[in-house]
Amino acid sequence: MDASLVDWSRAQFALTAIYHWLFVPLTLGLSFIIAFMETLYVRTGNEEWKRITKFWMTLFGVNFAIGVATGIILEFEFGTNWSNYSWFVGDIFGAPLAVEGIMAFFLESTFIAVMFFGWNKVSQKFHLASTWLVAVGASLSALWILVANAWMQYPVGMRFNPETARNEMVNFWVVLFSPVAINKFLHTVTSGYVLASVFVVGVSAWFLLRNRHQLLAKRSIIIASVFGLIMSFFLILTGDGSARLLARHQPVKFAAMENLYEGTTHAPLAAVGILSGTRNEHRQREFLLKIEIPSLLSLMAFHDAKAYVPGIKDLIHGNPERSIISVEEKMAKGRLAVTALKNFKEAKEEGNLSRADSARVIFEENFAYFGYGHLTDVHQAIPPISPTFYSFRIMVVLGMWFVLLFLLSLYFVLRRKQPKWRWLLYAAVLSIPLAYLASEMGWLVAEFGRQPWVIQDLMPTSVAVSSLTAGSVKLTFSLFAITFTLLLIADIKIMTRQIKLGPKDGGTL
Repeated sequence: MDASLVDWSRAQFALTAIYHWLFVPLTLGLSFIIAFMETLYVRTGNEEWKRITKFWMTLFGVNFAIGVATGIILEFEFGTNWSNYSWFVGDIFGAPLAVEGIMAFFLESTFIAVMFFGWNKVSQKFHLASTWLVAVGASLSALWILVANAWMQYPVGMRFNPETARNEMVNFWVVLFSPVAINKFLHTVTSGYVLASVFVVGVSAWFLLRNRHQLLAKRSIIIASVFGLIMSFFLILTGDGSARLLARHQPVKFAAMENLYEGTTHAPLAAVGILSGTRNEHRQREFLLKIEIPSLLSLMAFHDAKAYVPGIKDLIHGNPERSIISVEEKMAKGRLAVTALKNFKEAKEEGNLSRADSARVIFEENFAYFGYGHLTDVHQAIPPISPTFYSFRIMVVLGMWFVLLFLLSLYFVLRRKQPKWRWLLYAAVLSIPLAYLASEMGWLVAEFGRQPWVIQDLMPTSVAVSSLTAGSVKLTFSLFAITFTLLLIADIKIMTRQIKLGPKDGGTL
């Protein structure tokens, strides 16, 4: 396989996914904030709440439209750039995406028209119900897409059919309700809720800095800060769940997040760390600076401060004392599975059923390591350490700052005597891009840490690409980069214009 084709295909998919995720989390969170605001309008009859709702709804609409466009392109790329992957697992991966299109997308598209154009045309309660259904529909869209991604991280509920050389779903509910899928959904959508809360607080802070729409700004800060604070604590809980699931199902990713090379009991967490720019022959990176919290990594992984956390050395080279087999052994078993599948196909074509049955037994015994049969070096099983390590810490530090931001915003807004707090308002405005950065860092941890796998242990990324030329992928990469950048610029310009205009109906808030 042409290495440049793999790299450019990965780059193109990463480009599309990163741009798409710039729009999705704001849609997820802002839809619920809008629903809360409209609920207050319906319950109180206060027209000010209606103007506040309609203002944020305008920003939601701009972001939603561009997010849909980038999402469609992202799904098409599975067929254009990753056709081997689509063939291998299309029966499983396609199911949640189909449900997303049929159920969640139509739920959103049906009621979003009522939400935007139904003011004074339908009853208040029906309009409110439509707004809530749009919010629920947006999260349901995320559910099915995240279920598909979680299956790639933790493939369950399927069996491999050697007759067709494809994975087939045997239990949809196991796929849907796998612990990884549930946790990934909750953690990801919650991060979107936090991002939207930071966005609302930041925009409202901008209004306060300019002495405009102060009632809108203060009420919006209260709603967004309360919502964001609750969701931040829930984000911490789901993050804790993610750590335990990673330690169990993707231990190499977990070790890469910590640059943990030697496994140990009472494993410390590197709260702060700077890695060297060089790697030794085992691809190990040394710490130039490290501040550790004793036993915290063991506690995160297994809720036991004394627990043994395997390092990269254990997971790559094996540790018989801990019943951890080496990647070299897995590669040998994987090659047995690959060869047995080939022999099975040949025997079936020849009509030699006895040989086919024998090959099938060998294949099924070693299928769990099928993907390792395509690796050529044990060190290929190590994910990129630096981006995984740093992305995780940037995400966590920014998440802690957002909790503090919400607390301080509530404190200052609810005080009767307003102290000098312009520094906080500036910090809130600057936190808007930081929220997007934290959200993208979460995906970098998930996807960099999963390498070299497109499906954990079953299919390396190098095998999943389509039979294209690297030149054609470079061309489409350039076209997408230009198109997405123009869309982003348009989105930012339209959003900033709407923010500068402020609420409609005279904007007398």
